Amino acid sequence: MTATTGRGSKPTRAELLAAEWAPTAGRILLGLALAWFGYHELVQPALWTGYVPLIASTSALADVCVLAHGWLLLMLAVALIAGISTRLGAAIATIVLLQIVITLTITGGLSDLTMRDVGVLGLAVSLTGRARQRLTI
Repeated sequence: MTATTGRGSKPTRAELLAAEWAPTAGRILLGLALAWFGYHELVQPALWTGYVPLIASTSALADVCVLAHGWLLLMLAVALIAGISTRLGAAIATIVLLQIVITLTITGGLSDLTMRDVGVLGLAVSLTGRARQRLTI
């Protein structure tokens, strides 16, 4: 590799290793976060129905929406962790996370929860732009 660091010298082995593996670590960690929330939406949908916009949280339709959202999160998690269509998975995760951030902002305003999800959204956006990663199918 001929790239240089900000110091004007060649990158160290540690810098090259970090640059090579950081997107893979980010992808797997994003997948784990999506799996965590997807799982919890599937096993306890009633705890999440309050976040469904424009639908009464006590309605059966809200439960169905949460369950569908949970399955989507879980499927994205599997794809990202397994390295299957990682850019597409990250792009879909970006759209889903943007929806989550918008919904959280509308329903609860800016909060620590919303800002955490903005950070996760940023990770998904950055992975969408990464063409090559380690451990992909």
